[in-house]
Amino acid sequence: MKKNIKQNIITLFEQSLGDQVVHTDLIPPSGSYREYIRIIGKKQTVMGVYNSDKKENTAFITYSRHFKSKGLPVPNILAVDESKDIYLQDDFGDTMLFDYIHNERDGNHFPESLILILKKTIKELVKFQIEGTDGLDYSVAYPRAAFDKQSMMWDLNYFKYYFLKLAKIPFDEQLLEDDYLKFTDFLLQAPSDYFLYRDFQSRNVMLKDGEPKFIDYQGGRKGALAYDLASLLYDAKADFPEALREELLAYYLGELGYYSEINIEEFKLHYYGFVLIRMMQAMGAFGFRGFYEKKEHFLESIPYALRDLKEVLPQLDFLDQLPELFLALEKVSESKFLKTVGVKKDKLNVSIQSFSYQKEIKPDGFVFDCRMIDDPAEDTSFDVNCTKQAYLATFFTEKTGMPAFLKSVCGLLDMAIGKAKKQDMMQLNIYFGCVGGQHRSVYAANYIAKYLNDNSDVDVNLKHLEIDSVEV
Repeated sequence: MKKNIKQNIITLFEQSLGDQVVHTDLIPPSGSYREYIRIIGKKQTVMGVYNSDKKENTAFITYSRHFKSKGLPVPNILAVDESKDIYLQDDFGDTMLFDYIHNERDGNHFPESLILILKKTIKELVKFQIEGTDGLDYSVAYPRAAFDKQSMMWDLNYFKYYFLKLAKIPFDEQLLEDDYLKFTDFLLQAPSDYFLYRDFQSRNVMLKDGEPKFIDYQGGRKGALAYDLASLLYDAKADFPEALREELLAYYLGELGYYSEINIEEFKLHYYGFVLIRMMQAMGAFGFRGFYEKKEHFLESIPYALRDLKEVLPQLDFLDQLPELFLALEKVSESKFLKTVGVKKDKLNVSIQSFSYQKEIKPDGFVFDCRMIDDPAEDTSFDVNCTKQAYLATFFTEKTGMPAFLKSVCGLLDMAIGKAKKQDMMQLNIYFGCVGGQHRSVYAANYIAKYLNDNSDVDVNLKHLEIDSVEV
């Protein structure tokens, strides 16, 4: 995050909320173009957001205020400065439902406590779809106000050009286009006067105090009920067992029944159609990010997607009317090439160590010299007797070149890790050194460890040679 953007967010925090910043935490970048920074004040902690896409900001802020007025668990919008493309919202912490699922499950066994969280999430989804629609201003929807034929064709062509073609799956272009038109006509038969979250998957649900909280609905629009449920239950890397999907589908229909009478047979017919188009959209994303942009961790979702596709194909009774699409999907599910893509080998182990240049060590790997960064011990406000963490975060991000230094390190390591994986390397060593090995090098090592954990499919082993334990 550029220094002027960060300062704009801090100014907005202090002027609009009447609080004083104690320290800030940079949130490592993810797949989104939005940038986040956690602001810790004397009275409260909030999330600061910068996004240059003004239309997306308008959609998110408008939706958030509307949903909050309906009692839905979304962040409060605390302050906005449209001229600088920044706003403040509630901080829901760092626990994604996706991570919680993977930590709590035991293979295909989901404990009752985890199933309860999933049902709470689905219960809230129904409220978004039914209660959230009432009075919602769809004029701010971006990029379209409805999941209509045009939106569907965008997704289907995304699959065609970034998955089928890049995976070398043969098909007849005209016949597939004809089937796409029939397929979208079929999907548009489903009632569509509901709020469609659009990207309702477990990475967009946070858990705070054991309750689901919802983010990233700025792409929402008017659409059919089944799409969002399909997005959650058939999210490839969430990897839900089929029996649990059936249980959660039945639970969803029960919750929906409190609002209106549902023709379950008709709902399920269209539901599996929306499962398919969501899976095709996701595979398009895996192809674009993985095959085209060469981001390997997206390819790792493909084996899960192939397995899900094979399981769902028998449920798609309407596919006999779409022969070219059916043939292409069969080729995808049986592709020998795709079955080898993204198959996990043993993970690359990345060792990260902080050290002191006053001690003799023999590094074997990348060595980053943090002595070029200003030393906090030379700052008059530094107290060696304090825990240091709150002070250090603010000092390094606001008074030194540490953010620019770490940004360049991240870019270099992204390239190095990609190369190491291609060469089937098993070990990569990274060292951060400073004079005493307790402040600059420790902060940098902690930041890079979190960045790699959040953005790379590697095993990270973090060690500080000069201190016993440090907050990460």
